[in-house]
Amino acid sequence: MTQQNVTVAVTGAGGTGVAKALLAALQQDDRIGHIELLVSANGRKLVAFEFQTAEDPDSVVRALEATSHKVRFLDPAGMSGPVTSGGCPTDAMIILPCAAGVLGRIAHGHTESLVERAADVMLKQRRKLVLSLREAPLNLIHLRNMVAATCATWLPSRRRGSGTAPTPPRDARMPEHGDGLEARAAARPAAATWWG
Repeated sequence: MTQQNVTVAVTGAGGTGVAKALLAALQQDDRIGHIELLVSANGRKLVAFEFQTAEDPDSVVRALEATSHKVRFLDPAGMSGPVTSGGCPTDAMIILPCAAGVLGRIAHGHTESLVERAADVMLKQRRKLVLSLREAPLNLIHLRNMVAATCATWLPSRRRGSGTAPTPPRDARMPEHGDGLEARAAARPAAATWWG
């Protein structure tokens, strides 16, 4: 069995408990050989708030329990990480939670961070990209951006590439641990990693 390499990005939208559940599932999955972890500056702020920890990368990685030998943390402020190249052997990328602004920048090819650049590489290489938008209710701009990102890799002869999987909203003031919602919500984008 060939193990797959996955990039997981956590952006500045509430629901980092779902990202923690996704990372736990991927770290335990024998089909996954390596995980590149990107947590945006706003993502670090939310992890710190939701898990009552510091914002530094080490505290964030511990809070997300991404401590397996499979996980490598990359600084999303830098644009020189391995995920910026199509030659990087990444099979899939999941952005969970995906902020609406990040979705918009990805949908329109505007890269301000390593998260957006890695997503852009996934699109141009026609690799699996799952954007788990964390927004409710959706407006027409959100819907158009979801369609634009989904269609960015759509070819009639090869229907694989990006997809959107909205994450159920929760009260941003309440940490999302302990009730099983995270595991159920994380199962959707994790399963999408294997489609196609």
